[in-house]
Amino acid sequence: IHARPLNVMQLDEEQAQQLGINVERVKLTLLAAATLITSSAICFTGLIGFVGILIPHAVRLIWGPDHRFLLPLSTLVGAIFLILADTLARTIIPPTEIPVGIITAICGAPFFLYLLRRRKGLAFF
Repeated sequence: IHARPLNVMQLDEEQAQQLGINVERVKLTLLAAATLITSSAICFTGLIGFVGILIPHAVRLIWGPDHRFLLPLSTLVGAIFLILADTLARTIIPPTEIPVGIITAICGAPFFLYLLRRRKGLAFF
């Protein structure tokens, strides 16, 4: 719904306003929607770490920064990733079931460190 305004806002907020985007309204709408969607998902599924960090960045690296594709692909790839992580968590040590958060953390932590290292100016890497 807000993919085109998000693409314009990547330039600069001032330029987005000059192009007719109500920046504050888009920010508030997206913040409210993201909060409601996230809180609803966590209420039903529980907290699963690193998926929100790992998947959108991985999708952006592979398919590019266009939000028309980034948002739906992040949702789809995130769902596939969680299905694979849950399957692995259930089958890696039968009959014991490992918490899926451990699998997502094992995948997410190295990728998160990679993202931090890519940023210039980090003294601890």
